[in-house]
Amino acid sequence: MADFDTFHGTTILALRNGQGVVVAGDGQVTLGNIVTKHKARKVRRIYNDKIITGFAGATADALTLSEKLEEKLERYNGSLTRACVELAREWRTDKYLRRLEAMMIAADESNTYLISGNGDVIEPDQGVISIGSGSVSAQSAAVALMENTDLSPRTIVEKAMAIAGDLCIYTNHHVTLEEIESDPINPKEK
Repeated sequence: MADFDTFHGTTILALRNGQGVVVAGDGQVTLGNIVTKHKARKVRRIYNDKIITGFAGATADALTLSEKLEEKLERYNGSLTRACVELAREWRTDKYLRRLEAMMIAADESNTYLISGNGDVIEPDQGVISIGSGSVSAQSAAVALMENTDLSPRTIVEKAMAIAGDLCIYTNHHVTLEEIESDPINPKEK
């Protein structure tokens, strides 16, 4: 019997290299064994379009977290690192936020983080991180393409998301992609 109370879906993939950062997410939302939406937008820009976020999990919960992150960014003058740490701390300790069922990836020109309700703020070692049902497929494909091709970050993410869409039944091929290119004249040092 199908579980019609549980929404499934989403693959969010972020890839960073010297050329910039790309964040992509598919558009499928599944309730039980029925696809209820094909073109959901799970990747968006916030904080004057300087930050890209992607979320997996309950949509209302993810949007609440996105709003909270933007509040933290305003409070800490756009410092993504500080905003993510403060969001994770509040998310873990606040009685209301603790119940939110979502995960988030946030990226700016210099940093990429995975943020969870367990208080995690994780920066990827290889410049690639993913969340959601197709995350293992997408991340594996992205790492293999990074290590074995000279493709651009955007092309790698597009191909990795296509592979995840082929393999994961909760991931489709309608992909939203946002990108921040590095400034070649004044690159920020990590």
